[in-house]
Amino acid sequence: MTAPVRTLLLWCPDWPVIAAEIVDGVPATGPVAVLHANRVVACSERARAEGVRRGLRKREAQGRCPQLTVVEYDPGRDARAFEPVVAAVEDLVAGVEVVRPGACALAARGPSRYLGGEEAAAERIIEHVAQTCAVESQVGIADGVFAAGLAARAGRIVPPGGTPAFLAGLPVEALGRPALADLLRRLGVRTLGDFAALPAGDVLARFGFDGALAHRLAAGRDHRPLAVRQPPADLTVTAEYDEPVDRVDAAAFAARALAEQLHDRLAGHGLACTRLGIEAVTAHGQELHRVWRHDGLLTAAAIADRVRWQLDGWLTGSSGRGGVGRSRPTAGIIRLRLIPDGVIAQAGLQPGLWGETGEERERAHRALSRVQGILGPEAVLTAVLGGGRSPADEVRLVPWGDERLPARPGEPPRPGEPARPGEPPWPGRLPPPAPAVVLPTPLAATVHDADGEPVVVSARLRLSAAPVRLTVGAAQPMEITGWAGPWPVDERWWAPAEARRRARFQVGLADGSALLLAVEAGQWLVEAIYD
Repeated sequence: MTAPVRTLLLWCPDWPVIAAEIVDGVPATGPVAVLHANRVVACSERARAEGVRRGLRKREAQGRCPQLTVVEYDPGRDARAFEPVVAAVEDLVAGVEVVRPGACALAARGPSRYLGGEEAAAERIIEHVAQTCAVESQVGIADGVFAAGLAARAGRIVPPGGTPAFLAGLPVEALGRPALADLLRRLGVRTLGDFAALPAGDVLARFGFDGALAHRLAAGRDHRPLAVRQPPADLTVTAEYDEPVDRVDAAAFAARALAEQLHDRLAGHGLACTRLGIEAVTAHGQELHRVWRHDGLLTAAAIADRVRWQLDGWLTGSSGRGGVGRSRPTAGIIRLRLIPDGVIAQAGLQPGLWGETGEERERAHRALSRVQGILGPEAVLTAVLGGGRSPADEVRLVPWGDERLPARPGEPPRPGEPARPGEPPWPGRLPPPAPAVVLPTPLAATVHDADGEPVVVSARLRLSAAPVRLTVGAAQPMEITGWAGPWPVDERWWAPAEARRRARFQVGLADGSALLLAVEAGQWLVEAIYD
């Protein structure tokens, strides 16, 4: 049987709490608890001092510590925050396995020989992580990942061959299997040594495969190989210039050479770029940055075009919309850097069935991207439909090339289509069709009945009379030939400063036009115009 690998494991205590501080700014020095399914899965040292423990329900934890700050468990946040720690460890050693966010392991043989022994390696790694990431950590070394993890919690280096003796005195709860630990205690087995002394065949027959695996761990026979991760390849390309680049033609030449270098590097890894970061540094130390997005795959020519357009926009300081100009750099560019901010596997781009990814679309995309390079990304906007109760809420303007994500979930279905599964119903949303023009500023109006009296809407959405005439501003009154409504909207009633309550009507006029009206606080408004 293969002997367990001598393993060094770095452990960051209370990592979900530390990750919440790094990402969300929650101070870990205070009483903090991370909850999942209404139970505490991690807590800070201050919270433990107040009696908070893992497994407590939220109400009980808050009862023990009224000042407790509650944070929802987010494994993605924990993983993102732990990535710089793993990168710091990889600065010193290779072959790191991420056991879970907050813990990573590696074979101890290499760093111990290179750094002057196991104790020196542990101290060096802890110090480097603290200086690089400002994160406290502990290191344990033992035979196997399981024993090294338990040694890290105690900050111990278990001598070679001493792992079974180290594990023998630990409680069965150290296995991390609550159901198994509870059953073993009821059977009188309280330590890992007691569990390891049981015959392996009897353990397999009584507790199954998972129990047999836990039995091997308790005996110190953890011989699984480390699943080391491959550090991400550095795909960034950089060019430095002895003579500052301050002319557009020189910038175009530099852009072409650097774009081909980036494209070749990506192709060597079987990747293609969908989002490109362009960074430039001038001779006076000014830093410029812009991110370009593309809904397809950026070829070498497409990368070169975008870099050239961006450098042209920076060097000429072209005017933005409304004549507002950008300040031109005070010196030429001495360093240019291209960063593939978004990459995918290069498998080719499938053409659209109806030609939406053909030559005409690409030509339009190049033209609009050229405008953005001169005037900025906000110069070209496209509409994205989403959820909402009013036409103004359902449309979000995004820069050309950005991800077309709605501001609110639930894109409204097309006329005649049923609602899509999983989308919120948005009570009070107007029925189709949608108006053709949504006024940026609603127009004040008045609505009268047949007797010339103003039409009012009560709190119970009852009209004082049928609307007959509509007057918009100082224009002549127009006859209302048909109307529908009201559609009530009562939003953010829980926040008095932001609460809004109104009712909307669709009206048809004698000249054939149709309007969307709203009445709020007794005032009639024209919000939109139907085609």
